[in-house]
Amino acid sequence: MSKQRVLTGITTTGTPHLGNFVGAIRPAIAASNAADTESFLFMADYHALIKCQDPALVRQSSKEIAATWLALGLDTERAVFYRQSDIPEITELTWILCCNAAKGLMNRAHAYKAAVQANEEAGEDPDFGVTMGLFSYPMLMAADILMFGAHKVPVGRDQIQHLEMARDIAQRFNHNFAPLFTLPEAEVEDHVAVLQGLDGRKMSKSYNNTIPLFLPEKQLRKAINKIKTNLLEPGEPKNPDDSTVFQIWSAFASAEETARMRREFEQGIAWGDAKKQLFELVNDTLAAPRERYLQLMADPAHIEQVLQRGAERARAFSVPLLAQVREAVGIAPMR
Repeated sequence: MSKQRVLTGITTTGTPHLGNFVGAIRPAIAASNAADTESFLFMADYHALIKCQDPALVRQSSKEIAATWLALGLDTERAVFYRQSDIPEITELTWILCCNAAKGLMNRAHAYKAAVQANEEAGEDPDFGVTMGLFSYPMLMAADILMFGAHKVPVGRDQIQHLEMARDIAQRFNHNFAPLFTLPEAEVEDHVAVLQGLDGRKMSKSYNNTIPLFLPEKQLRKAINKIKTNLLEPGEPKNPDDSTVFQIWSAFASAEETARMRREFEQGIAWGDAKKQLFELVNDTLAAPRERYLQLMADPAHIEQVLQRGAERARAFSVPLLAQVREAVGIAPMR
């Protein structure tokens, strides 16, 4: 039985939070354990440089993200877990693809168009503050995907366009040179929970409303107590469907526990009690991984070893493919 190859990148900016756990990490780890799946999971540190010019932050975030995935039980013997910058073939492939991709295609990328529009509205030059990294981001993403022959790439709706660009770029190369690239498909994650943050908006680093995943108990309790609620008194029925407390509860609880909490809301549970129960549930779920995470953060040499082993495994795919790509475009050794 041929396996489906699935590829997921994690940008190394910021500290992993509950929303990342529920929306990306937990489903990706579950998928990596499926018998019919071959998972490639990578830390997208070259992508991080587009958004973040603080070296200490990129370094710290890389460490935290690697430690998080390992602490949550990613089996690095099954999944290929690597750091993008450890695979030099990716940047070389990016350049070769750049030489075949139309600039017009990049002009249509959402992130670039949004930056231009914001500049025009502010009365600035259309390209003010736009780096070549931001402009050609879809090229690097295409190289990430095509390098490992991914069949499926789980993405949010905002990234579908980049997947379609990767397909276009692959088709153009296959047509002009040699049929070396698998055409990837977007796997849209509509069924994955998008958690609300402390203020009721989507939990996101850009809104500064996140609950970091491995907060110590005391700080976790504090953060959960800060979740915005309405002014309904104990005894007054509360609507679970517009409550951040209930939404986070549903992401962590079993179906039975979710149904029980729904009844409690309808019977007018006090906000303090609901938050206390939520803290206990989240804390119980994360207590063992948190301990493992702290051990890993104290042992960066072990994390590095795991990543180097992952890079070796990844390069077993990237080195031969790049040799074929070079041969196809005419930059192979002379014989």
